[in-house]
Amino acid sequence: MAAVQAIRPTAPEFSDTAAMLQACFDKQRAAYYNDPVPSLEQRKKDLHQLRAMLNENREAIIEAIKADYGTRSRHETLFTDIISTGGGIKDAIKNVDKWSKVQKRHVDVSLYAGSKNRVVPQPLGCVGIIVPWNFPVFLSFGPLTTALAAGNRVMVKMSENSRNLCRLLMDISPKYFPEETLQFFDETGDVGIEFSKIPFDLLFFTGSGATGKKVMAAAAENLTPVVLELGGKCPAIIDPEYPLSTAVQRILFAKQFNAGQICLTVDYVMVQEDLIDDFVGEACSWAAQHLKGVDSIDYTAVIDDRAFKRLEDTLADARKKGANIINLHGDQKPDAA
Repeated sequence: MAAVQAIRPTAPEFSDTAAMLQACFDKQRAAYYNDPVPSLEQRKKDLHQLRAMLNENREAIIEAIKADYGTRSRHETLFTDIISTGGGIKDAIKNVDKWSKVQKRHVDVSLYAGSKNRVVPQPLGCVGIIVPWNFPVFLSFGPLTTALAAGNRVMVKMSENSRNLCRLLMDISPKYFPEETLQFFDETGDVGIEFSKIPFDLLFFTGSGATGKKVMAAAAENLTPVVLELGGKCPAIIDPEYPLSTAVQRILFAKQFNAGQICLTVDYVMVQEDLIDDFVGEACSWAAQHLKGVDSIDYTAVIDDRAFKRLEDTLADARKKGANIINLHGDQKPDAA
């Protein structure tokens, strides 16, 4: 696909964020009206382009995410944002023929005069995707993959904590897709608010419940259908008959992954009172064997000052209320840098 220049609106061209976003949406909407049902050949071509965009810029993507975090384990980025995403695109290429076929439905046709009991899959049109920072490629390219497989046009709004990655994606995307098919947007302060107000045919949001409410409220003004993928409280309950060492291994592996910054990671553990000391002992033993400190190249940092302060405040509050704080890294102190 021929390369095109990225849209870089200046103040004279667009007086505000809303106008910039609306201009892109209008262009994608016009393209949709001109070709509402792209061929399977075109959809597969788009998916191959998306996979090429990921693979051909792998190292630059890894470095951009690392810069956004301050530092992030290369292995975690490869595992969660690169390999898993590439596999999802490959799967979509393999299955898009089947997904696009007319689907039969077994219904009592006598209830529906003239019904042929079938469903014809077709593109929705223009899709918006709002992405969080914790797995920024997986959570943008994932819904993007399914949107392109279905023949849609897509606008993607990245997180304010993914500025380096977003700038990279804005630079490289035009080499693989025309702007009427795909465009990325950086969060500069008011983009998210205005993005939610665009009359998309579907808006896909991943993030917190609090932000999700705002997104849904804004989308409701246009009756835009919204998919919300939200985080929440996730306890791990250990049955006293379950092998404690196995439970600890699985819980701590999940909890330390990406420095615990996962929407649905283990939030707290419920363990039988007479097993608490054994649980702590197993946890300290596993941590000593598997976890490294902040000086390791495989260390993943807490994303920003606000998150760091929240964690420090939580610990301070626990100490104040008499909790027993167990430091899995011995004497290592929190390092704001």
